[in-house]
Amino acid sequence: MDWQTSEDTVPSAPVTEADARLLRGRPPATGAWRDGDPDGERRFAAFGAFRTEGGEQLPAYRLAYETWGTLNDRRDNAVLILHALTGDSHVRGPAGSGHATAGWWEDIVGPGAAIDTDRWFVVAPNMLGGCQGSTGPASIAPDGYEWAARFPYLTVRDQVQAQVALADALGITQWGAVIGGSMGGMHALEWGIMHPDRVARLGVLAAPPVTTADQVALNSVQTEAIRMDPRFVGGEYYDAQAGDGPHRGLALARRMALLNYRSPTELNQRFQRSWQSGVSPLGHGGRFAVESYLDFHGNKFTRRFDANSYITLVEAMNSHDVGRDRGGIEDALARVTAATLVLGIDSDRLFPVEGQHRIAAGIRNTIDDTVVITSDFGHDGFLIETDAVSRQLRRLLAV
Repeated sequence: MDWQTSEDTVPSAPVTEADARLLRGRPPATGAWRDGDPDGERRFAAFGAFRTEGGEQLPAYRLAYETWGTLNDRRDNAVLILHALTGDSHVRGPAGSGHATAGWWEDIVGPGAAIDTDRWFVVAPNMLGGCQGSTGPASIAPDGYEWAARFPYLTVRDQVQAQVALADALGITQWGAVIGGSMGGMHALEWGIMHPDRVARLGVLAAPPVTTADQVALNSVQTEAIRMDPRFVGGEYYDAQAGDGPHRGLALARRMALLNYRSPTELNQRFQRSWQSGVSPLGHGGRFAVESYLDFHGNKFTRRFDANSYITLVEAMNSHDVGRDRGGIEDALARVTAATLVLGIDSDRLFPVEGQHRIAAGIRNTIDDTVVITSDFGHDGFLIETDAVSRQLRRLLAV
């Protein structure tokens, strides 16, 4: 559950000009990237039929992805970066034509950065089921209408298999590293288990070995907030006029999620009980500053995401259990052969560090026991604490 805050990562949350542009006008029925929109820095790879773990079928699909750096002649310098729940392929670069927001790991990926694009060829796909160029519920089905709620149920393993097809299309038989945070960390972990011979190094950041009942419960209230919006209309909202889509339910889901991404310490220190109005907090007509903060990010989110896609991806997260049909979590983790960095955040209340400790204990070739970063930012620390995260990624890529 995550980005861009997970992924609106500015700690003080000023309203930038990019934010102001994004928030102008009524929210669209969907914030999905659609065919005919500017491509921006996206590239596209098209594939044939795809069969899910559950036996459902996509007759064809595509993945949107971005790249930085140059693939060498030996094709052994490729790094796969996997985004969090509400992230996308735009790891670095400005907001602009085709990209609603700036890159979400700008300080970590680039020339001379921890993931140095002068050395590494970096690939970042938008996951299957997403809404920023890859096939998902907002995509057009063979009958000429959006898939909407008909889109197949996906698991994390399904999404990884789609990424395997992308690697094959790019001619990459082994990744120099596969790195992901939060939901992307689930994908990275599955890469290391499903295809150990194709991963030389593995970075699992702020991700669990299994989605627990508590986490499923947190997810369920978010998806229900979307479904209860009268304008969701069973997922068939794509023809709605601006302002008439399920933006209230989607914004509420985002506000709920944001509380899991940040820590009580940060929210209490940052906002205290400050009041955003001249009206007394004992009366009516105003609101607390923290409420305004949640509203801002909820409203911003509706401009760049799709409600059906949110449900699809949250349900994929709920499927995450590396031990399923593998003899349990420890037996599954024992399959990983890559040199592995497991990183957690001490204030993470979404995926607490106990999960990362279990992952590190089960993998034979970790570069350390679990690396735990101290941060007040909670789960979003893997996106915000760029200096600390960079130090650890440099260690991983030096192995």
